[in-house]
Amino acid sequence: MTAGRTASPSHDHSTGQDQPGWIGEALAEHERLEIDTAGRRQLPLADREQQVLDRIDRARRRKPRVREERITMSHGSGGKATHTLIEAIFLDAFRNPLLEPLEDAAQLQVGGSRIALTTDSYVVSPLFFPGGDIGDLAVNGTVNDLSVAGATPLYLSAGFILEEGFPVADLNRVTESMRAAAAAAGVHVVTGDTKVVQKGKADGCYINTAGIGLIERDGSLGVARAQPGDAILVSGPIGDHGITIMLARGELDIEADICSDTAPLNGLVAGLLDAVPGVRAMRDATRGGVATILNEIAKAAGVGVLVSEDDIPVRAEVRGASELLGIDPMYVACEGRLVAVVPGEDSGPALAALRAHPLGEQAAVIGHVRAEQPGIVQLKTAFGGTRIVDLLVGDPLPRIC
Repeated sequence: MTAGRTASPSHDHSTGQDQPGWIGEALAEHERLEIDTAGRRQLPLADREQQVLDRIDRARRRKPRVREERITMSHGSGGKATHTLIEAIFLDAFRNPLLEPLEDAAQLQVGGSRIALTTDSYVVSPLFFPGGDIGDLAVNGTVNDLSVAGATPLYLSAGFILEEGFPVADLNRVTESMRAAAAAAGVHVVTGDTKVVQKGKADGCYINTAGIGLIERDGSLGVARAQPGDAILVSGPIGDHGITIMLARGELDIEADICSDTAPLNGLVAGLLDAVPGVRAMRDATRGGVATILNEIAKAAGVGVLVSEDDIPVRAEVRGASELLGIDPMYVACEGRLVAVVPGEDSGPALAALRAHPLGEQAAVIGHVRAEQPGIVQLKTAFGGTRIVDLLVGDPLPRIC
């Protein structure tokens, strides 16, 4: 055999045409643009991926429009349908500079003071669940919306819609729970309302709350303030509340030692802001879970977000139940967890401040903000690849709060 026909592979980095045999053919194949079955020339894989990302970005920038003729359960999920409903119907009708940021609480100037105002309604089913009930959920949820706006929660309202036939003993249990939660958070319920509807019209008890808090610190918080290089933190294990509610309904033959994480976050937030005055944004991860907050950051700030699956704290029981239910914990609601965005250089002090509080002992840095691929959230998987984390589609866990 002559030297020109040797089958030994070459060790240089020449092109596919310079390589002999199957090695040359393989290299040449990688160097050529792929041709599809119709004979059309396609872009290389990396360019095709960018093309998909560009299409996603263009779709997100279109004017939102509700396509359904009637409201569905998915409109309350905190995902794509909820965002579309809010932007196409409510924001379009009530648009003003105070509403447009769509933060958890509006920031208002009253005289010489800055206050935060928020409202929320609670329709959780069942009303009583491991770790809490609709009463403390209503108080904690409102306190948390004020807290992540940088406000000190002060006063709440409470409106009750009661169904005919609802047991008075259960109502006493709910109000006692609210009283204890308010005392723990250092707030007062100062006004309210009560309505009763016919049997079968309210599923027992619904609660609406509003809250007012005082913003005493300089600066403002908001997801639109996120910048490339910022770190993203979560204050503890995610998904506890949503999975607890799902299992408490008794529709599935699954047993797990899981309790709701419902808790007031005002003390945790105060410690974080004391340690890191430059916090960019905070959100409590309720409907739609952490995934929704990450998408809100990416969209509002026009940045990319990259998080690591290995760094996101999830209890083993929650992960196991989620796998059995076919649900991603990233989309499951919490009621005592926050997501914070801080300058990259402040990630250490921020993490230490969170872990110094009992509600933040398992806090973690889960990712960072970047300039690449604005508007897109990507997850670095445990297997080393990446996937896009989009807004929730549908409603796998209805009526969790």
